[in-house]
Amino acid sequence: MASNQIPHPDPKFDTPPQLTIDDLEQNKEFDYSKRSQWLRAAVLGANDGLVSTASLMMGVGAVKQDIKAMILTGFAGLVAGACSMAIGEFVSVYSQLDIEVAQMERDKKRAESGAGVEIDDGENKESLPNPVQAAAASALAFSAGAMVPLLAASFIKEYRVRLAAVAAAVSVALVVFGWLGAALGRAPAVRSCARVLFGGWLAMAVTFGLTKLIGSTVQEPVN
Repeated sequence: MASNQIPHPDPKFDTPPQLTIDDLEQNKEFDYSKRSQWLRAAVLGANDGLVSTASLMMGVGAVKQDIKAMILTGFAGLVAGACSMAIGEFVSVYSQLDIEVAQMERDKKRAESGAGVEIDDGENKESLPNPVQAAAASALAFSAGAMVPLLAASFIKEYRVRLAAVAAAVSVALVVFGWLGAALGRAPAVRSCARVLFGGWLAMAVTFGLTKLIGSTVQEPVN
């Protein structure tokens, strides 16, 4: 018996379109939480390097007009801060890694015992924190942030102009770092920039003011 159905003249209606795995992957919304591990370390390191080094240089500049003392203080702060951030981040993230690995082992044993727990080893391993990655990102970001006030002060001999140049360069860098962190994490940019800028100004102002106050009351010993 012949079929009464008439084939559609357009062949694209014969079969529904098939989606490939690549199409499905492209349609997936990107999970920005996966960036949180290295993004947090990088943003924290950059802001810390920028603010702490600039505050040290401003503090020394409050009591000494010598450019050499200011630059050496900033360089010492860069080296010490980068090492401290890297070591601290490595120890912290490694502790988190140990905790998550131990939890994965417990879940795996429960699944093997028939407790009804399904384990996806591939996905779990991808979500594990990387101590080396976090430490490297933190140290490099700290160094990048600390270079801003160092470069701003290195080529200016006039005392007041040097302090103003450091403050201006740090302010611009704070806005850039705040915007970059917000853009990578898809967060509100204005709020992030304002928060980072205010924190940097406050740190530099407090360090400059307290060092100036203490420096004016402490007298150098007379030979």
